[in-house]
Amino acid sequence: MNDKIYLFDFDGVLVDSMPYWSEKMINILRITNTDYPDDIIKIITPLGDRGTAEYFRDVLKVELTIEQMYAMMDTFALPKYRDVIGLKDGVYEYLQQLKENNCSINILTASPHKMVDPCLKRLGIFDWFDNVWTCEDLNMPKSDVRIYGEAAERLNCRTSDIVFFDDNIVALQTASQAGLYTTGVYDKTSEDLIQKVTDVSNQYIYSFNEFISKKTTEKWKQKDKKRQQNGV
Repeated sequence: MNDKIYLFDFDGVLVDSMPYWSEKMINILRITNTDYPDDIIKIITPLGDRGTAEYFRDVLKVELTIEQMYAMMDTFALPKYRDVIGLKDGVYEYLQQLKENNCSINILTASPHKMVDPCLKRLGIFDWFDNVWTCEDLNMPKSDVRIYGEAAERLNCRTSDIVFFDDNIVALQTASQAGLYTTGVYDKTSEDLIQKVTDVSNQYIYSFNEFISKKTTEKWKQKDKKRQQNGV
């Protein structure tokens, strides 16, 4: 386990945020009465906030500036990331298991730091990660194969040393092309793409509980038992 480096997407993989993330984008299109394709979420998910705003402006012809779209995104989503969004099932225990095995764990997300960092800090796991990168940090979307080479260079490893987790089919396809070991992660918002995501990934999981060892599970049962006894 500890000879690999782990790279996680954020929305829809570590946290149950995709409905909020999707809604903050669709909200712009509704307010501006803009037509959009049925697969809009699949298209914009790897692009990040700026890439999505540029796509709205350049392709869908939304008549707003990038800054205006940013403001609309923030008004809708910031309170959700700051106060509401939680971890997906099994994430806390799996990350703890990796840390206990001295693994390097990192994040590469299309969401900006102003959304990601407060959420991770509230959930108590921000300091667990060696790196928390956004697409803006690397100045590329996750649909660009070069971003994974850049991540590997910064991690001082080969792309083949990286185990990559994402729920988006485009990101998984691109990461696979770059040579990463890809793990597709179930999220309800991409339920109709399970078979396609499975086909492009080295493995597919419905929950991180599938990776948690019996030893870790027993340890967390004991912790839960103690918390209940203490009335916590």
